[in-house]
Amino acid sequence: MKIQRARTYIAVGVASALALLVACATVAVTGRKQLSLIPTSTMMSMGAQEYGQFLEKNPPSQDAAGTALVVKVGTKIQKSVERYFSKQKMSSHLQGYEWEFNLVDSKDANAWCMPGGKVVVYSGLLPVTKDETGLAVVLGHEISHAIAEHGSERMSQGLLAQLGGMALSEAVKSKPEQTRSLWMSAFGVGAQYGALLPFSRLQESEADRLGLIFMAMAGYDPRGALDFWQRMEAAKGGKAPPEFLSTHPSDETRIRNIREYMKEAKRYYRSSTS
Repeated sequence: MKIQRARTYIAVGVASALALLVACATVAVTGRKQLSLIPTSTMMSMGAQEYGQFLEKNPPSQDAAGTALVVKVGTKIQKSVERYFSKQKMSSHLQGYEWEFNLVDSKDANAWCMPGGKVVVYSGLLPVTKDETGLAVVLGHEISHAIAEHGSERMSQGLLAQLGGMALSEAVKSKPEQTRSLWMSAFGVGAQYGALLPFSRLQESEADRLGLIFMAMAGYDPRGALDFWQRMEAAKGGKAPPEFLSTHPSDETRIRNIREYMKEAKRYYRSSTS
Protein backbone atom coordinates (compact mmCIF):
# COMPACT_ATOMS: atom_id res chain seq x y z
CA MET A 1 0.00 0.00 0.00
CA LYS A 2 2.83 2.36 0.92
CA ILE A 3 4.60 1.51 -2.33
CA GLN A 4 1.45 2.32 -4.30
CA ARG A 5 1.08 5.69 -2.54
CA ALA A 6 4.73 6.45 -3.21
CA ARG A 7 4.24 5.67 -6.90
CA THR A 8 1.21 7.96 -6.95
CA TYR A 9 3.17 10.82 -5.39
CA ILE A 10 6.00 10.29 -7.87
CA ALA A 11 3.56 10.28 -10.78
CA VAL A 12 1.95 13.50 -9.59
CA GLY A 13 5.39 15.05 -9.09
CA VAL A 14 6.51 14.10 -12.58
CA ALA A 15 3.26 15.41 -14.09
CA SER A 16 3.66 18.68 -12.21
CA ALA A 17 7.26 19.04 -13.34
CA LEU A 18 6.29 18.42 -16.96
CA ALA A 19 3.48 20.98 -16.65
CA LEU A 20 5.95 23.56 -15.40
CA LEU A 21 8.30 22.83 -18.30
CA VAL A 22 5.75 23.02 -21.12
CA ALA A 23 3.15 25.48 -19.83
CA CYS A 24 5.04 28.76 -19.75
CA ALA A 25 3.80 32.04 -21.14
CA THR A 26 5.21 35.58 -21.18
CA VAL A 27 3.60 38.56 -19.49
CA ALA A 28 2.84 41.26 -22.03
CA VAL A 29 4.85 44.47 -21.46
CA THR A 30 7.18 43.18 -18.70
CA GLY A 31 8.36 39.97 -20.42
CA ARG A 32 8.24 37.93 -17.19
CA LYS A 33 7.74 34.17 -17.66
CA GLN A 34 4.58 32.81 -16.03
CA LEU A 35 2.80 29.49 -15.59
CA SER A 36 -0.16 29.08 -17.94
CA LEU A 37 -2.14 25.85 -17.97
CA ILE A 38 -5.44 27.35 -19.17
CA PRO A 39 -6.24 28.66 -22.69
CA THR A 40 -7.05 32.37 -22.82
CA SER A 41 -10.36 31.64 -24.58
CA THR A 42 -11.40 29.39 -21.68
CA MET A 43 -10.54 32.06 -19.13
CA MET A 44 -12.55 34.69 -21.02
CA SER A 45 -15.56 32.42 -21.36
CA MET A 46 -15.52 31.51 -17.69
CA GLY A 47 -14.90 35.15 -16.76
CA ALA A 48 -17.99 36.32 -18.63
CA GLN A 49 -20.06 33.62 -16.97
CA GLU A 50 -18.81 34.38 -13.46
CA TYR A 51 -19.21 38.12 -14.03
CA GLY A 52 -22.82 37.68 -15.07
CA GLN A 53 -23.55 35.49 -12.05
CA PHE A 54 -21.93 38.02 -9.74
CA LEU A 55 -24.07 40.86 -11.11
CA GLU A 56 -27.22 38.76 -10.74
CA LYS A 57 -26.53 38.49 -7.01
CA ASN A 58 -25.06 42.00 -6.75
CA PRO A 59 -27.05 44.28 -9.08
CA PRO A 60 -25.30 47.39 -10.45
CA SER A 61 -25.64 50.45 -8.24
CA GLN A 62 -28.40 53.01 -8.85
CA ASP A 63 -25.89 55.77 -8.05
CA ALA A 64 -25.86 57.43 -11.48
CA ALA A 65 -23.01 59.83 -10.71
CA GLY A 66 -20.80 57.12 -9.22
CA THR A 67 -21.50 54.76 -12.10
CA ALA A 68 -20.77 57.47 -14.67
CA LEU A 69 -17.43 58.15 -12.96
CA VAL A 70 -16.46 54.47 -13.02
CA VAL A 71 -17.39 54.17 -16.71
CA LYS A 72 -15.59 57.40 -17.64
CA VAL A 73 -12.31 56.56 -15.92
CA GLY A 74 -12.48 52.89 -16.90
CA THR A 75 -13.00 53.75 -20.56
CA LYS A 76 -10.05 56.15 -20.55
CA ILE A 77 -7.80 53.44 -19.08
CA GLN A 78 -9.18 50.96 -21.64
CA LYS A 79 -8.31 53.31 -24.51
CA SER A 80 -4.79 53.85 -23.18
CA VAL A 81 -4.27 50.08 -22.99
CA GLU A 82 -5.50 49.68 -26.57
CA ARG A 83 -3.22 52.48 -27.79
CA TYR A 84 -0.22 50.97 -26.04
CA PHE A 85 -0.76 47.52 -27.54
CA SER A 86 -1.41 49.03 -30.98
CA LYS A 87 1.92 50.91 -30.86
CA GLN A 88 3.67 47.71 -29.80
CA LYS A 89 1.94 45.81 -32.64
CA MET A 90 0.41 43.52 -30.00
CA SER A 91 -3.28 44.29 -30.50
CA SER A 92 -3.94 40.59 -31.00
CA HIS A 93 -3.28 40.18 -27.27
CA LEU A 94 -6.57 42.00 -26.64
CA GLN A 95 -8.60 39.86 -29.02
CA GLY A 96 -11.87 38.80 -27.43
CA TYR A 97 -11.96 41.62 -24.89
CA GLU A 98 -15.47 42.94 -24.30
CA TRP A 99 -14.95 45.70 -21.79
CA GLU A 100 -17.56 46.37 -19.14
CA PHE A 101 -17.44 48.63 -16.08
CA ASN A 102 -19.92 48.42 -13.20
CA LEU A 103 -20.32 49.95 -9.76
CA VAL A 104 -21.97 47.79 -7.09
CA ASP A 105 -23.15 48.88 -3.64
CA SER A 106 -20.91 47.51 -0.91
CA LYS A 107 -19.12 48.90 2.13
CA ASP A 108 -15.97 47.10 1.03
CA ALA A 109 -13.17 49.22 -0.46
CA ASN A 110 -12.45 46.82 -3.29
CA ALA A 111 -12.37 46.42 -7.08
CA TRP A 112 -11.40 43.68 -9.51
CA CYS A 113 -11.16 42.83 -13.21
CA MET A 114 -11.94 39.45 -14.73
CA PRO A 115 -10.56 38.18 -18.06
CA GLY A 116 -11.77 40.10 -21.07
CA GLY A 117 -12.05 43.44 -19.26
CA LYS A 118 -14.99 42.71 -16.94
CA VAL A 119 -14.57 45.27 -14.14
CA VAL A 120 -16.40 45.83 -10.85
CA VAL A 121 -15.82 48.69 -8.42
CA TYR A 122 -17.39 48.55 -4.95
CA SER A 123 -19.01 51.79 -3.80
CA GLY A 124 -17.06 51.64 -0.52
CA LEU A 125 -13.92 52.39 -2.51
CA LEU A 126 -15.06 55.75 -3.88
CA PRO A 127 -14.55 57.75 -0.65
CA VAL A 128 -10.95 56.51 -0.65
CA THR A 129 -10.25 57.10 -4.34
CA LYS A 130 -11.72 60.59 -3.77
CA ASP A 131 -11.44 61.79 -7.39
CA GLU A 132 -10.80 60.67 -10.99
CA THR A 133 -7.07 60.29 -10.46
CA GLY A 134 -7.53 58.09 -7.39
CA LEU A 135 -9.99 55.90 -9.27
CA ALA A 136 -7.57 55.73 -12.22
CA VAL A 137 -4.94 54.30 -9.85
CA VAL A 138 -7.28 51.46 -8.90
CA LEU A 139 -8.64 50.75 -12.37
CA GLY A 140 -5.19 50.91 -13.93
CA HIS A 141 -4.01 48.37 -11.38
CA GLU A 142 -6.97 46.00 -11.74
CA ILE A 143 -7.02 46.15 -15.53
CA SER A 144 -3.29 45.41 -15.49
CA HIS A 145 -4.06 42.15 -13.67
CA ALA A 146 -6.22 41.15 -16.64
CA ILE A 147 -3.72 42.39 -19.24
CA ALA A 148 -0.91 40.44 -17.58
CA GLU A 149 -3.19 37.38 -17.29
CA HIS A 150 -2.50 37.12 -13.58
CA GLY A 151 -5.83 35.38 -13.09
CA SER A 152 -4.83 32.58 -15.42
CA GLU A 153 -1.46 32.34 -13.70
CA ARG A 154 -3.07 32.15 -10.26
CA MET A 155 -5.58 29.58 -11.43
CA SER A 156 -2.78 27.54 -12.99
CA GLN A 157 -0.81 27.65 -9.75
CA GLY A 158 -3.89 26.59 -7.83
CA LEU A 159 -4.71 23.73 -10.18
CA LEU A 160 -1.13 22.51 -9.93
CA ALA A 161 -0.76 22.91 -6.17
CA GLN A 162 -4.22 21.82 -5.00
CA LEU A 163 -5.53 19.57 -7.77
CA GLY A 164 -2.35 18.00 -9.11
CA GLY A 165 -2.40 19.91 -12.39
CA MET A 166 -5.93 18.78 -13.27
CA ALA A 167 -7.35 20.41 -16.40
CA LEU A 168 -9.78 23.24 -15.66
CA SER A 169 -12.64 21.58 -17.55
CA GLU A 170 -12.18 18.41 -15.51
CA ALA A 171 -11.87 20.35 -12.25
CA VAL A 172 -15.11 22.22 -12.94
CA LYS A 173 -16.94 18.91 -13.39
CA SER A 174 -15.39 16.85 -10.59
CA LYS A 175 -14.56 19.54 -8.00
CA PRO A 176 -16.87 22.49 -8.74
CA GLU A 177 -16.78 24.10 -5.27
CA GLN A 178 -13.01 23.91 -4.99
CA THR A 179 -12.60 25.24 -8.52
CA ARG A 180 -14.96 28.15 -7.87
CA SER A 181 -13.04 28.98 -4.69
CA LEU A 182 -9.82 29.05 -6.69
CA TRP A 183 -11.43 31.34 -9.25
CA MET A 184 -12.79 33.82 -6.70
CA SER A 185 -9.43 33.98 -4.93
CA ALA A 186 -7.52 34.37 -8.18
CA PHE A 187 -9.45 37.51 -9.08
CA GLY A 188 -9.53 39.14 -5.67
CA VAL A 189 -13.22 38.42 -5.04
CA GLY A 190 -12.18 36.40 -1.98
CA ALA A 191 -9.23 36.19 0.40
CA GLN A 192 -6.23 34.03 -0.40
CA TYR A 193 -3.67 32.80 2.11
CA GLY A 194 -1.10 30.04 1.78
CA ALA A 195 1.99 28.90 -0.05
CA LEU A 196 1.26 30.80 -3.25
CA LEU A 197 1.49 34.23 -1.61
CA PRO A 198 5.00 35.15 -2.82
CA PHE A 199 3.76 34.80 -6.40
CA SER A 200 0.69 36.89 -5.60
CA ARG A 201 2.75 39.73 -4.13
CA LEU A 202 4.92 39.64 -7.27
CA GLN A 203 1.79 39.93 -9.41
CA GLU A 204 0.50 42.82 -7.30
CA SER A 205 3.74 44.76 -7.73
CA GLU A 206 3.70 44.03 -11.47
CA ALA A 207 0.14 45.36 -11.69
CA ASP A 208 1.20 48.49 -9.79
CA ARG A 209 3.91 49.19 -12.38
CA LEU A 210 1.68 48.54 -15.39
CA GLY A 211 -1.20 50.44 -13.79
CA LEU A 212 0.97 53.54 -13.42
CA ILE A 213 1.88 53.37 -17.11
CA PHE A 214 -1.72 52.96 -18.27
CA MET A 215 -3.13 55.71 -16.03
CA ALA A 216 -0.32 58.04 -17.17
CA MET A 217 -1.11 57.30 -20.82
CA ALA A 218 -4.75 58.14 -20.06
CA GLY A 219 -3.67 61.60 -18.90
CA TYR A 220 -3.76 61.02 -15.13
CA ASP A 221 -0.78 62.18 -13.07
CA PRO A 222 0.86 58.98 -11.76
CA ARG A 223 2.01 60.84 -8.64
CA GLY A 224 -1.61 60.54 -7.53
CA ALA A 225 -0.89 56.88 -6.79
CA LEU A 226 1.22 57.89 -3.79
CA ASP A 227 -1.64 59.97 -2.38
CA PHE A 228 -4.16 57.19 -2.98
CA TRP A 229 -2.17 54.44 -1.24
CA GLN A 230 -1.49 56.73 1.69
CA ARG A 231 -5.26 57.31 1.98
CA MET A 232 -5.85 53.57 1.70
CA GLU A 233 -3.38 52.94 4.51
CA ALA A 234 -5.17 55.49 6.69
CA ALA A 235 -8.58 54.01 5.83
CA LYS A 236 -7.48 50.59 7.07
CA GLY A 237 -6.87 52.02 10.52
CA GLY A 238 -4.09 49.54 11.23
CA LYS A 239 -6.34 46.54 10.51
CA ALA A 240 -4.32 45.16 7.59
CA PRO A 241 -2.81 41.70 8.17
CA PRO A 242 0.98 41.31 8.33
CA GLU A 243 2.55 41.37 4.87
CA PHE A 244 3.49 37.69 4.98
CA LEU A 245 -0.21 36.84 5.43
CA SER A 246 -1.44 39.09 2.65
CA THR A 247 -1.70 38.67 -1.10
CA HIS A 248 -0.85 42.37 -1.40
CA PRO A 249 2.41 44.06 -0.47
CA SER A 250 2.17 46.15 2.70
CA ASP A 251 1.22 49.75 1.93
CA GLU A 252 4.70 50.83 3.02
CA THR A 253 6.33 48.38 0.58
CA ARG A 254 3.90 49.31 -2.17
CA ILE A 255 4.56 53.04 -1.80
CA ARG A 256 8.32 52.45 -1.86
CA ASN A 257 8.00 50.37 -5.06
CA ILE A 258 5.73 52.94 -6.69
CA ARG A 259 8.34 55.63 -6.09
CA GLU A 260 10.80 53.45 -8.02
CA TYR A 261 8.34 53.05 -10.93
CA MET A 262 7.49 56.76 -11.03
CA LYS A 263 10.29 57.88 -13.37
CA GLU A 264 9.10 55.47 -16.06
CA ALA A 265 5.44 56.43 -15.60
CA LYS A 266 6.20 60.16 -15.78
CA ARG A 267 7.61 59.73 -19.29
CA TYR A 268 4.27 58.35 -20.46
CA TYR A 269 2.42 61.14 -18.63
CA ARG A 270 4.48 63.86 -20.28
CA SER A 271 3.82 62.30 -23.69
CA SER A 272 0.07 62.16 -23.02
CA THR A 273 -0.13 65.83 -22.04
CA SER A 274 2.28 67.33 -24.59
